[in-house]
Amino acid sequence: MQRIIGLMSGTSVDGIDAVLVDISGTERDLAVDLIAFETYAYRPALRQQILAVCAGSPLSVEALATLDNAIAQAFAEAAIAIQAEQSLKADLIGSHGQTVFHRPPQAGQLGYSLQLGRGEVIARATGTKTASNFRAADIAVGGQGAPLVPKIDLCLLSHPTQWRCVQNLGGIGNVAVLPPLDSEPELGQGVRGWDTGPSNVLLDLAVSRFTQGQQTYDAGGQWAARGAICQPLVERWLHQPFFQQSPPKSTGRELFGPAYLQACLEDARAYQLGQADVLATLTELTAASIVQSYRQSLEAMPDRVLLCGGGSRNTYLRERIQVLLGDAIPVTTTDDAGVNADAKEAIAFAVLAHWRVLGIPGNLPSATGAAQSVLLGDIHTPWTASG
Repeated sequence: MQRIIGLMSGTSVDGIDAVLVDISGTERDLAVDLIAFETYAYRPALRQQILAVCAGSPLSVEALATLDNAIAQAFAEAAIAIQAEQSLKADLIGSHGQTVFHRPPQAGQLGYSLQLGRGEVIARATGTKTASNFRAADIAVGGQGAPLVPKIDLCLLSHPTQWRCVQNLGGIGNVAVLPPLDSEPELGQGVRGWDTGPSNVLLDLAVSRFTQGQQTYDAGGQWAARGAICQPLVERWLHQPFFQQSPPKSTGRELFGPAYLQACLEDARAYQLGQADVLATLTELTAASIVQSYRQSLEAMPDRVLLCGGGSRNTYLRERIQVLLGDAIPVTTTDDAGVNADAKEAIAFAVLAHWRVLGIPGNLPSATGAAQSVLLGDIHTPWTASG
């Protein structure tokens, strides 16, 4: 058994999710015991700098290096804090870092994905072996570098007889499609995964804009629930090329960011939509894009959908997904399957670190499009100035 910290911050850039877990087993016998989960907010100035870079703000190499170290230090502080709060010491840290740029493979060229928060800085600051930079190895063999979670979902959330979709609702949405374990002779056979499109990112940007930064998200979807959905707009937006692509596919703020929101707001003016109507319509885009991607890419719809990530707490979004899927497909959260829905993504990077030190490949080519399974992550061993 290993005691591991998992660290990650997603495209919402709302803070660093940290878990402290005990992990035993390898793949089919993988077991994760969640000891603690916390979200540590970025300092406001650091968060604004990250958001500016994600939005394409130019940055000198020197400034990039400074930002890289500042993010790493924030991640290290989160790791130190969660251990101190539990009076426990971890054996290993798995850090996803902070994605600031993601470009999928295109025209025969490898993709590119940049996560800031250097693992060697985290290892030095915490005195703990650290695995980081998990996407690079998958990209190097032709993969999207995303989503990386389907293999973990397979090991922790599969059902003996049900087809399940595990739908993450972070800034960007992604799905893992899990076949019944009883029908899977080989681990990973039949598993698929892809990014479904925007989840919280456009909603959060809109709320921040409507409130001049006083609010950063629509708690529970209460604001959106007061609005009216503009269906013609949803149907128009669903014709965006990303939604028509076949998996494997991935995306990020480079596509679904401030410029995309601005275009949506300009479209909405023709329908004289109020702010609540805009939020309701953007919420419907998220729900409809998820359901459309299932119908386009799956031979049959799943028996159950399990939601996770921050958007799983958005009651209105969850209701809209349920309505569009129909009552025959229950929509619940991974909480109901024994995995904390808020902590699941951070847990995933703890598991990936566990697999990395054991020499177990972490990607699924059927989800990322990679040419082969590979070890994910770079290992950094702590050292001291005195040697």
